Amino acid sequence: MPTNRRTSRVWPPLRRTVAGLASAALAATGLIALAAAPASAATIPVGAGSYSDTRPAGTVGPTNNVGGAVTPKVTAAAKDKPVPTNDWWSSLAFQRYPDNPYSTPMYGHPLTYQAASGGLDVGYPTSAAIVGDGRQYEYAHKRDLTLGLTGLNSPDTKADSWSDWTVTPYWSDGTRTLRTTIGHGLPFVYATGSGGDARVTTANAPTVFSDQGNVIGITVGGHHYALFAPSGTDWSLSGSTLTAPLTSAKNYFSVAVLPSTGDLATYKKYAYSFVTGSKVSWSSTASGQTKATYALETTPKEGTETGTLQALYRHQWQATDSALTNLTYVSPRGTMKVREGTSFTTTQKASPVLPTLPSVSAVDKARLTGYLNDVANASDPFNGATDTYWTGKALGRLAQLVPVADQIGQTGTRDKLIGLLKGKLQAWFTAGGGHEFSYDKDWRTLIGYPASYGSDAELNDHHFHYGYYIYAAAIVAQYDQAWAADSAWGGMVKTLIRDTANPSRTDSAYPFLRGFDVYAGHSWASGHQGFAAGNNQESSSESTQLSAALVLWGSATGDASLRDLGSHLLTTESEAIAQYWFDADEQVFPSGFGHDTVGMVWGSGGAYSTWWTANPEEIHGINALPITSGSSLHLAAHPAAIKRNLAEMERENGGPAVEWRDILWEFQSLADPAAAKSKWDAGNGSYTPEAGESKAHTYHWLTTLDALGAPTPSVTGSIPTSAVFTKGTTRTYAAHNYTSSVVTVTFSDGGKLNVPARSTATGNGTAPEEPEEPTDPPTGNTFRLTTGGALTTSTSTTTGSDTIASAGGANHDGSPNQPLTYVIKNVNGKVKSGSSTSFRLQVDAGTTVALGQQARVSYDLTGDGTYDRVETYQYFASDPVTGWEEYTQAKGLKSATGSLGELKGGSVRLEVWNAIGNGTAKLKTGAADTVVVIPYE
Repeated sequence: MPTNRRTSRVWPPLRRTVAGLASAALAATGLIALAAAPASAATIPVGAGSYSDTRPAGTVGPTNNVGGAVTPKVTAAAKDKPVPTNDWWSSLAFQRYPDNPYSTPMYGHPLTYQAASGGLDVGYPTSAAIVGDGRQYEYAHKRDLTLGLTGLNSPDTKADSWSDWTVTPYWSDGTRTLRTTIGHGLPFVYATGSGGDARVTTANAPTVFSDQGNVIGITVGGHHYALFAPSGTDWSLSGSTLTAPLTSAKNYFSVAVLPSTGDLATYKKYAYSFVTGSKVSWSSTASGQTKATYALETTPKEGTETGTLQALYRHQWQATDSALTNLTYVSPRGTMKVREGTSFTTTQKASPVLPTLPSVSAVDKARLTGYLNDVANASDPFNGATDTYWTGKALGRLAQLVPVADQIGQTGTRDKLIGLLKGKLQAWFTAGGGHEFSYDKDWRTLIGYPASYGSDAELNDHHFHYGYYIYAAAIVAQYDQAWAADSAWGGMVKTLIRDTANPSRTDSAYPFLRGFDVYAGHSWASGHQGFAAGNNQESSSESTQLSAALVLWGSATGDASLRDLGSHLLTTESEAIAQYWFDADEQVFPSGFGHDTVGMVWGSGGAYSTWWTANPEEIHGINALPITSGSSLHLAAHPAAIKRNLAEMERENGGPAVEWRDILWEFQSLADPAAAKSKWDAGNGSYTPEAGESKAHTYHWLTTLDALGAPTPSVTGSIPTSAVFTKGTTRTYAAHNYTSSVVTVTFSDGGKLNVPARSTATGNGTAPEEPEEPTDPPTGNTFRLTTGGALTTSTSTTTGSDTIASAGGANHDGSPNQPLTYVIKNVNGKVKSGSSTSFRLQVDAGTTVALGQQARVSYDLTGDGTYDRVETYQYFASDPVTGWEEYTQAKGLKSATGSLGELKGGSVRLEVWNAIGNGTAKLKTGAADTVVVIPYE
């Protein structure tokens, strides 16, 4: 649900105050910038669609709380970077309140922050307050100290730079300049300054427990801090103010919150290894897992130490094999555990996704046909929806039914529904009508008009709204690939993806993963983060709707990178939801908070509430809807939490659900299908569906799960679009194959399932010896690398790696030296106009410094052994941090000879070598994220 719905019944009362486009190098992500806007253009064509670069008359863009237009509050160094709105620190850049040019409280965890004129207020809340008649818990920001410079009195604070989960606020009063770096999981605040000395002012007189000159340990407000000034200096204490001299050569200092006074030595070791950036990378495995590596970049200010300490959230430390210390912190998300090192990796079972639940004989086709006709033949299938949110819900409601109609042979109804979806999507995807998308060049965002719930003025909820559009487009693409082509309507779909879930960090038009907080593990809904409680998210399930839509869109269009991004986001947020919304392990919610779920998660905690009502049905249902086979099956991983959740709903409600009974029945079916189906049977369908639901979908859902049993997310398939269901001792495997060839899906329990081309299949896990029908040989222009030196279009490859030989300290830039070579022969194809070679290569130099991997792609047009076109790309400077990095053609061509032409029995060759350095590296093979894409049809 939107962040700022009707607020007449908000409960509990939350502490808040309410009064030119650039084309980007996006081929590596599949999100091609299809058109660059002329400076004076009003309509930007994208394939068959378009958007505007000027808001429609009478509409607004981002504004403050009194209606004044606002632009990003960033430094000159950051003015050309898209601002990641909807983040934990967005109030630094989005000035919601004219009288506060600094920030509202920002919850980094374990530390909390608020910018002020004299520097950065820092706190470490360790006790939860239960407020709002017991309906909200919060670890509210409370200042322990202010980190700044002597004399600093800045008129504002700006965002100077940022990375995946860190940000650097900036202060300047004309004489003094201060920068600090803060972030999720960072126990340190890192500062550099000029024009004044280091100054730390405490909220009350501190107790000194250690004084080592330039290192001092203090206790304030019951919390222990260490202050680190440059070597050769000394902290002086006067009352509640500590100062230490800075020079132009030694202009740095840091502050750390300590778990205990006895930990000072450990923190001193890393105090001068300043964190300068953060980056997450992800990949999917053939065994149905998603891996993510969270890496910090550091720079030593003194000495040679480059390690650091970072605190992991519960959803992270439960999923990592990386070694952890015994150090812990308190947070609103439960205990955080500390790791020594600059990176850690999590491994999770990928969440199940299907375009629809599989066919079962228990479904009464005649009854279902009647329900389908009620929707398809309605006088207004979109229920009068006009704005982005309610149109999205209507699109989702119809899209759910397309594969259902197809499944029971109602092809006429299926096609009618597809036509309705196309018509509405195309209308929104064309500028100049009664509704359109418009690009805001200041905020680098796409806003749909008519907007709703602050999606324009506050930049709220884009992931909620646009996720429905992308989901509906993915369903259309399943049946009409031509419609989904970039040259048709797919370009506009990808533009919405770039706005909401852009995987590119180099796209100058949209920020990286706008609303998804990669370290917190979930999305945020408010664009400005202008609340004392930090940012918030209510409908976590509408957030997972977007992630599932990426899986379906990527699968339907052959975009493996978007598919894998969606799987990573869905899987990560799934566990965050389980822990932080549903308290699945009963280890997060503080004692005294007497609820088994929260409707809203805040930076400071959580609330048993919604934005618009105190009705328990909606508080419990808002994190379940929309119920789909893409975004909901993951919830079944914690059936006990679902049962506790619904039991509380009935206690609070004084009985079973009335308003949202269909949503809550479907939610219950993920843990107890038989009980949920019995409630449907008892009512015989006599109820009013929730606005995004239909009797057709609810009947199909409840009947199917009653027959198959609940989903079993603990068993995963080798493709993302697969799922397992268990009833008693019977396990049913299901998968949808979007490709043009039969696929054998292998499940983590050993089950196998053959799935015909472009079909859903179910079975007991035993694949036949041969496909039932002959299939065409694999085709396509995307080649995976296989260990042994082959390129292949097959997706049934095993993930592995090959070793790239050392450059031996010599310079081999542009000249292959002991290259890894991968070749495919007998290739036929015609050059695709306007396209060029692209590749995604996952490389890892381990901890070896100063390596550079280089690639060359060659084309032998006739297979005669002579390579007619040779393209050598600039080398990729890999980092000395263990973990895969992505090298793409976006590094640019170094040289090219010859010309492309028609391939007639030709060959394509990839060579990869170390151009520089003195060490080996790894090249991933067999995976969907290591491919060469040739510009041929």
